[in-house]
Amino acid sequence: MSTLNNIIDIFRLFFPKHCPVCLGHIDNESQLICTKCMVDAPLTGFENLANNPVAERVWNMIPIERGCSLLFYVHEGLWRNLAYEFKFRGQWHRALAAGRMMGQMLAQSPLWAHIDSVAAVPLHKARTLSRGYNQSDFLAQGIAESMNIKYLRGVLKRNANTPPQRLAAKEQRWDNVKDAFSVARPELLRGRHLLLVDDVFTTGATMVSCGEAILREVPDCHISIATLFASKQEVGIKD
Repeated sequence: MSTLNNIIDIFRLFFPKHCPVCLGHIDNESQLICTKCMVDAPLTGFENLANNPVAERVWNMIPIERGCSLLFYVHEGLWRNLAYEFKFRGQWHRALAAGRMMGQMLAQSPLWAHIDSVAAVPLHKARTLSRGYNQSDFLAQGIAESMNIKYLRGVLKRNANTPPQRLAAKEQRWDNVKDAFSVARPELLRGRHLLLVDDVFTTGATMVSCGEAILREVPDCHISIATLFASKQEVGIKD
């Protein structure tokens, strides 16, 4: 972690920090988001609700303990800039900071107290090489740091280089990720309560497929899920 922090410090010397939401300047180096944007953040509050739309959607398909997304993803809203920065613009340090924020929010709710480890939904090797990193790895790493739980790197594997879910029609997303995942190191998941992390929740297909692979190979692993964003439309929230 100290190496990552040193890299981030060097990065900021050459690239002044700005708010990834409104693109305004941030004076406080400890902030991920400027104060104004935090006040206006599209928070879901799902981390404090055992029965919430994300958890209920996944409960219908696989047995998870808890599920939530922290923010609503609004296509015409400024907050989508944060996702774009760490997903498509190489700003991996934003994902790490966002993960720390996620971990702080989850740690404040007793619903998440029994989780003892965290892992990210994996990208295929080809996609990771193309992008240079998996943004969900940094989200998971930040969560582990804030919640003081074990970060499990490389325990899950993506077997197929499936097309990006955002480019697929809704009905194709389930086929895209069917049997796409496997467990690389099952011994690290046995008896764990694992928090499975991804950046955006839409149909839930990716999370469900990944969770199915875990439960098939490690049936005594308890799974909870968390994403930074959720699509309002997909989870049935009307404006």
